[in-house]
Formats: sequence, C-alpha cells, structure tokens
Amino acid sequence: MRNWITAALTAATVAYPLVVYLSIGHLAPQWLALMLVLLALARACVAGQRFWWVVVAGAALLCAASWFRSDTLAVRLYPVLVNGVLLCVFAFSLWRPPSVVERLARLREPDLPPSGVRYTRQVTRVWCAFFVFNGAMAGCTAIWGSDQQWALYNGLIAYVLMGSLMAAEWCVRQRVRRRQERGSA
Repeated sequence: MRNWITAALTAATVAYPLVVYLSIGHLAPQWLALMLVLLALARACVAGQRFWWVVVAGAALLCAASWFRSDTLAVRLYPVLVNGVLLCVFAFSLWRPPSVVERLARLREPDLPPSGVRYTRQVTRVWCAFFVFNGAMAGCTAIWGSDQQWALYNGLIAYVLMGSLMAAEWCVRQRVRRRQERGSA
C-alpha cells in the first residue's frame, strides 16, 4: 500500500507543472498554492525524509505569498524551491560525508571501495551543478517566461535533462567499473 501511495505522490509531483498550467485561469492561484502545500505535506509524511519538511515550510511560504499577491508567481517558484532544497541536501552531504550518492550506492554495494567513494563524491558534485542550473532555469521561466514556457521546461525539459544525466552517469559508471576491473586483474 505504501508503495502505491509513494508512486501516486511521485506522479502528482511530476504532473504538478501540467496541473498548474491547465488550472491557470480556471482556479485561483491561492487554491493552487494550497494544493501545493498539501502535496508537499503528503510527500513529507510518506517519504520519511527530513528535507521534505523543509519543502513543506517553503511551500507554505510560497502559499502565503500567493494569497497576498493573487498571482501565479509564487506557485511557479515551487520547482526553484525544490531544486534549492536538493542542492542544499547534496552539498551538505559533501561537507558531512557520506555523500547522498554514496549512501545510495551503499544500498547496492555495502562494501564500497575507496575509489567508489571518490567516484560518488564526484557524482554528488555533478548533481549539485545540475540543481544550480535547473533551479536557475526554473526561476527564469517562472519570472520571465510565459505560462507555456514555464510548463514546458518544468513539466518536460527538466525531467528529460534529469533522466539524461542519470543515463549518462550510468554509462560512465559502467566504463569506470570495466576500467577498474581490467586494472585489478
């Protein structure tokens, strides 16, 4: 049951830009912002990861801004908030190891060698750069872009870029592993 709820919340999070785009003009921005807070709250309760509570707090601030401004800017800034929180989580893990990527790697390979730890730190740095870029693009589309540009970037392009980064990292990881296996043989 929990997996189903997690999948549904993930789908709702991914669909968020499309829902906002389709709702503009039909639903007051304040109600969109309130739905955003409820979505973030549900994710925080189900995920059990502390950073989601920071997202909830940020979403609540954006919601309050939406109530005062009566426009969609605060609602459109949500992807900037999420990228900023993820950047902080990943960057903090570089300062206080193990890195986020190392923790994930150790789920599959508990005895990660020192070379793997170095590699995961590099990948964590790459993700930090991605969050800076993606957050900046999300901010630019929220502030200066049209509703269509914002929805296109945050609802499609950002996910394509994220998937491309994951795929590229997987390919690099396979190459690094093959090289290490040849070197140790």
